[in-house]
Formats: sequence, C-alpha cells, structure tokens
Amino acid sequence: MALAIGSPAPDFTLKSKNADGLVDVRLSDNFAKRQTVLLFFPLAFTGVCTKEMCDVSSGLEAYAKLDAAVYGISVDSPHAQHAWATQERIGVTLLSDLNKEVTKAYDVVNEGSAGTTSARAAFVIGRDGVIKHSERTPTTKDLPDFNAIKATLATP
Repeated sequence: MALAIGSPAPDFTLKSKNADGLVDVRLSDNFAKRQTVLLFFPLAFTGVCTKEMCDVSSGLEAYAKLDAAVYGISVDSPHAQHAWATQERIGVTLLSDLNKEVTKAYDVVNEGSAGTTSARAAFVIGRDGVIKHSERTPTTKDLPDFNAIKATLATP
C-alpha cells in the first residue's frame, strides 16, 4: 500500500539525464515553491509506461498552470531513461531510482515477472512537503486517475 495522504513526503535526491549530462534532482527543492507530482512507473520502453509518459508530456502545460512540477520515477538507469525519452519525445523529467530506495520509501515496490520494479503509482505533494494525493493502481497496466491528480493540484 502506498504512503497515505497526510504523511510527510520522504525527501530524496535522484539522478536525471539531460542533454548536459547527469543532474541531481532533490524533491525538497520544490517545497515552499510549487507542488510536485510523482509518477512511479515500472519500466522504460514498455507499452503502458510509454503511453502514460507521452500522454502526460503532451499535457505538461496544464500542470504548469497548476504550479506543479512533474517527475516520472522508475528503477531504470538514467541513461536508459534518457534514450527512451529521446526516442518517444517524453518531456517529463525522468528520475532514476536504480537502487530502489525511493520506491521502497513510498511503499510502491512491485515484485513481478520483470523482477523488482516500481509499481504504477501517483503522488501529489504540497508546497508544505505533505502528501495530498496517493494512489497505487490495482495493476501495472492501469493508469492513475489524472483527473483526481489535477483536482488535487487545483485545491489550495
């Protein structure tokens, strides 16, 4: 079961790869500045994950209007994530949880046929660092409720 609404969001620093190389992204850098959406997904280069990240990428402007940063998190390496993002034109900042520590901290570990990955899950974290929306989908083939995520972001 994913961390509950009202819980403090576990802080983390994860690697992301962009055109300039590897960069550190720290969750708490958003606190007091903007809300944050964390989208955990199992693996890059898979059908449902590609659909999810491409759909979110095409709607990033809506999240920006709600003053929210959006991050996709998986257990893939930052290099694999970058290759996938380039190939699929994914605009969401992808974060590598290669050692699975953040996946464990948010209680969204998935033990499946592909080994240990992140489950498909979504969190909205307020400017105060507290979880405002928490959702782990019933299966890795199910997508989060993006209408509920946006409604949560729109609620002060």
